[in-house]
Amino acid sequence: MERFLVKGNAGASAVPRPKVYRQVTLESLKRVVVIEDIKRYKSILELPNQTKENLIEALLELKKKIPSQEVLCSTKIGHTVNKMRKNSDPEVADLAQVIYTTWKTFIKENRNKPSIEVRCDSKTESLRSNARRLLTEALELKHDDPLTENIEREIFHHCSRLINISYRRTVRALVFTLKHKPEVREQVKSYRLPVKQLIENHKK
Repeated sequence: MERFLVKGNAGASAVPRPKVYRQVTLESLKRVVVIEDIKRYKSILELPNQTKENLIEALLELKKKIPSQEVLCSTKIGHTVNKMRKNSDPEVADLAQVIYTTWKTFIKENRNKPSIEVRCDSKTESLRSNARRLLTEALELKHDDPLTENIEREIFHHCSRLINISYRRTVRALVFTLKHKPEVREQVKSYRLPVKQLIENHKK
């Protein structure tokens, strides 16, 4: 391919460069709130013995969004973030304080402005509920234990929020392991085996 060189006078203005446009996804917009993400981060923040890294990661993701008053009420994520302001780690507490203040101020000033909320359809929720039931039975936990919810939400997240072959296979593999390997089951229940590592070990 030939190369061309454009010469001009020293005082001439430079040829304007074409504008570069960056594609923006719907979910990247601050006022677009994916309910599943909010619930996932809430689950991470509320799970006992979480690492500082996981807490910071969840809070930083929440910082990118401003849920509507309806979402705050339905998910109770505001209460969870509020509690994190009392965390023993100053970095975690300070970040939670920033998020809580930002949300509170925005809701006060924009109470009547609508936001876009993205939710799972009823069929997806039904399939996910069944997966949680299987995981709960395999872990020998009560039906409302937060550990089960956290595990299922992480699987769903790793599968791009889709009930696909990977999701089904990962759930089946986890259920089989938790049922037939008591040592792994106890490590998970005692939080000695982190949820993320558990799922990484069983991703299909």
